[in-house]
Amino acid sequence: MSLSPIEMTKIRELIAQRDIVATLYRLSRGLDRQDKALLSSCFHEGATDDHALFKGDATEFVDWVMDTLGNYERTQHFITNISVVFDGDKASTECYFYAHHVMPGEDGSKDIIAAGRYLDRFESRDGEWKIMHRKAVYDWSRVEESKSGWEKPPVSDILPRGERGTGDLSYGFLKDLI
Repeated sequence: MSLSPIEMTKIRELIAQRDIVATLYRLSRGLDRQDKALLSSCFHEGATDDHALFKGDATEFVDWVMDTLGNYERTQHFITNISVVFDGDKASTECYFYAHHVMPGEDGSKDIIAAGRYLDRFESRDGEWKIMHRKAVYDWSRVEESKSGWEKPPVSDILPRGERGTGDLSYGFLKDLI
């Protein structure tokens, strides 16, 4: 059984969509683990980023966001509602984000929550789908006092905690996959 050209296009786009989604998830992981190499791997050379507070070259964005997020105790970025539109070896995407940051302070930690969307232009080069331009669109945010009981004993002594960097448990667990 041979596949029609339309069926072959659909299969190529399914594979490309999987690769694009994997890049979006890898980028979030790079942010939360403070993994500069992992984050950098999501952008093609010459890519740009517009996060409003930062506009410029993606290589410079990586340095800026590592410094910025390094001020937080921890972060968690969730990516959902991913839409992809293909145009040959290029694609436009929209994905929703929900980002939770814990900021230390003299009066206790603050939870900073930002939600919005990333509008990305992807390109496939040598079979790799990576971002060429990212625009962050902010829909809402909230700042409030952290009230987590997980930060204090006895709970903090029992629960395994995520870490910034390659000391996080996921690096050993996923070593054969990444």
